[in-house]
Amino acid sequence: MQLNPFHRKKEELADEDLLHNYLQTGDIDILGELYARYMDLVYGLCLKHFKSRENAKDAVIELFAKLIPLLSKHKVQNFKSWLYVVTKNHCLMEMRKAKVGQVRSIGYEQELQVFMEKASESHPIDKDPEEQNEEALKRCIEKLKQQQKACIELFYFENKSYREICSLLDMEEKKVKSYIQNGKRNLKICLETKE
Repeated sequence: MQLNPFHRKKEELADEDLLHNYLQTGDIDILGELYARYMDLVYGLCLKHFKSRENAKDAVIELFAKLIPLLSKHKVQNFKSWLYVVTKNHCLMEMRKAKVGQVRSIGYEQELQVFMEKASESHPIDKDPEEQNEEALKRCIEKLKQQQKACIELFYFENKSYREICSLLDMEEKKVKSYIQNGKRNLKICLETKE
């Protein structure tokens, strides 16, 4: 006489029987028993991907919560193999999200750098344009060397960043910074001496 699988101890049941019992009853404890058999596998796989014990532990918990909706959508033949694929996909998706976050962060840092480049420049050309003699400033800008003049005009009057100027003038960033610094120094001398 064969016993009904529902009457055997959970530990003795095959994965397929535990999964079948869970799907029939919706009992989370049964799913927990099945998942517990492979928690070490899940943790190890997550640790391999994340290289962080804390992230791997979090993923083990997140994955258990994911199983409930996933099992209602998929017909699972081999729980261990299916769980391995689900775990791997989860890790890859989380890593992708993290990379997108890093890319966004890098984009923000570049924008901030451009802002700081413009905000940090302190020079008579930056301050109170109404108080300056615009004619004197124009005359002084005209006296600058061609590259200095181009860089100063793009930086201050067209609000271009160092990188944008590099691209527009086909120059290295060091050269652009040098032309702006030298141009500013020459403008300051010119404005102060009122030549």
